Amino acid sequence: MTKYKLEYIWLDGYKPVPNLRGKTQIKEFESFPTLDQLPLWGFDGSSTQQAEGRSSDCVLKPVAVFPDGARTNGVLVMCEVMMPDGVTPHESNTRATILDDSGAWFGFEQEYFFYKDGRPLGFPDKGYPAPQGPYYTGVGYSNVGDVARQIVEEHLDLCLYAGINHEGINAEVAKGQWEFQIFGKGSKKAADEMWMARYLLQRLTEKYGIDIEFHCKPLGATDWNGSGMHANFSTEYMRTVGGKEYFEALMKAFELAVADHIAVYGPDNHMRLTGHHETQAIDKFSYGIADRGASIRVPHSFVNNGYKGYLEDRRPNSQGDPYAIASQILKTISTVPLAKASAAA
Repeated sequence: MTKYKLEYIWLDGYKPVPNLRGKTQIKEFESFPTLDQLPLWGFDGSSTQQAEGRSSDCVLKPVAVFPDGARTNGVLVMCEVMMPDGVTPHESNTRATILDDSGAWFGFEQEYFFYKDGRPLGFPDKGYPAPQGPYYTGVGYSNVGDVARQIVEEHLDLCLYAGINHEGINAEVAKGQWEFQIFGKGSKKAADEMWMARYLLQRLTEKYGIDIEFHCKPLGATDWNGSGMHANFSTEYMRTVGGKEYFEALMKAFELAVADHIAVYGPDNHMRLTGHHETQAIDKFSYGIADRGASIRVPHSFVNNGYKGYLEDRRPNSQGDPYAIASQILKTISTVPLAKASAAA
């Protein structure tokens, strides 16, 4: 029997953005544990804004398991938060109530800033570095510094070791800003892996004395890009049937549901969705082929393939909850009848 270090990870009750939490228990298994071997566990919800002190017990229900490359015999356990009965989802548990579709594919593009001493990594003590331009996909010390690439490479290796479907990394438009991409089939799976990738990044940077800033516009109303979490999405119908008429009906549905989407696309998005810095204004909806200033970017490949494939919603921001984002996208898609589109094809 081997003693495994089980890191139970969950989302707390803070609003508007939950924090990741984690604690470890040691248990013996003959081999790497499967999900059904992992027990429920408890925690003090009064310390995470999920319960009152006079009745503080909350329950952690394992929902996904990953190998932990940073620990010998380490196990990463993604959990949902449940009420003391272990059956009823806690009100903060967004995962338990989202729409899920195994045929829906999501690719999240997570942008973020490295922060040190209260400012983006690489910024001078006072003022700003040279304007945006050379930093996006940049190479060299003057563009990316001497530690950021080391961190993102380590993070990439940790994600791959965990079996997370990490699809790439790049330096972003602003100095100190980077991005990674996670792809998953099914909204719950894709969001589980995004949250776990966020956890791994935040834990990794502890040893460097660096924080991760996920706020969508940490530099405020300045001429520096904000951070998004663009959501690339498709359903089986979009990939295999599609068609121009269905696409136009889909875009109409997204236009009608603007308020519903913005409500779950991350806090302070009005600071980022201004119509500048490759964004559409928060109170407008638009789509366009290869248009990075549109609400939804339509890839050339989508049009060239008979309006089949995936689309990119560029409005979700870097602090958004991928569970809620994916669920809202599926809700809007579900309002567009497939039979009508099939009959017209």
